[in-house]
Amino acid sequence: MTLTTLTKYDAWADKALAGEALSREDALEVLYTPDQELEQLLGATRRVREKYFGRRVKVCVLLNAQSGICPEDCNYCSQSKISKAPVEKYKLLSAETIVERARQAASTGAKRFCIVMAARGPQDKDIDHLCEATRQIKGETGIDHLEICLSLGLMDLEKCQRLKAAGVDFVNHNLNTSEEHYPDICSTHTYADRVETLKNIKEAGLHTCSGGIVGMGETLEDIVDMSFSFRAMDIESIPINFLLGIPGTPLADQKPIEPRHGLKVLCLMRLQNPDKEVRVAAGREVHLKDLQHQALAAANSLFVDGYLTTPGDPSSQVKQWLESEGYLLEE
Repeated sequence: MTLTTLTKYDAWADKALAGEALSREDALEVLYTPDQELEQLLGATRRVREKYFGRRVKVCVLLNAQSGICPEDCNYCSQSKISKAPVEKYKLLSAETIVERARQAASTGAKRFCIVMAARGPQDKDIDHLCEATRQIKGETGIDHLEICLSLGLMDLEKCQRLKAAGVDFVNHNLNTSEEHYPDICSTHTYADRVETLKNIKEAGLHTCSGGIVGMGETLEDIVDMSFSFRAMDIESIPINFLLGIPGTPLADQKPIEPRHGLKVLCLMRLQNPDKEVRVAAGREVHLKDLQHQALAAANSLFVDGYLTTPGDPSSQVKQWLESEGYLLEE
């Protein structure tokens, strides 16, 4: 018997709820979903999202703690050594400043505070510095509930273990794209280097955060590969970014993605990783446009108050539309 269009999407959701991965053929078919059937895909995906997360949304705030001085050549990044973008350049912020920004994040209702350092990887003194800032945040009433996520570049096991001992919750290190596509966006380190860092994060007992960037010239097969990689590595938090073509970077002229394509990517990530945190991250305001509220049929987390070097919707505005859509902030 041939499945109808409706039962096909429900079958994918049922498979996800049973803990089974989609086949590669079905994963590609998610991305090929006709636009006129998108609501059916979103509805089926919403069943999976709400099974594990209800109507809750985790709000996250980013801090660019060291800016514009990275020696890597990632083509998408305005802070890389090959970027000509006019970004601010500064070394690692003081512990006092980091703690104050954590206070500000908490005041917006954020659940997670993400501290990012533009670098190939942290030096020992950077680890000491960030461990001290983390201990201060965790020891201060009123902000001690914040989940602390650090994004510091390539790291060995010993550095990860020191972060864990200081109270860090998550460490982010994005795969960014598929293994096959990776050499097209970076030459100063490899996809395998990133996988090794994620293994060290996991071995240290830290929670893993790793996502991708959509719109860098990848194929649909590359996106499917990413979805399988996140599942195989049991990544706990998956931020999906949509490329912001920043003038002065090699990918500045990439064509924007279609909003519905972005929603299909998010649906695939949810169906492949049903009980994991899926975050609609940088670029949602630009690429998803007036459809961004539909991203929450798949995603259960988002950023507010901007990104590393680009602006985003303010927390007050985001909270208004979350409430209007019947979502609750995770506390």
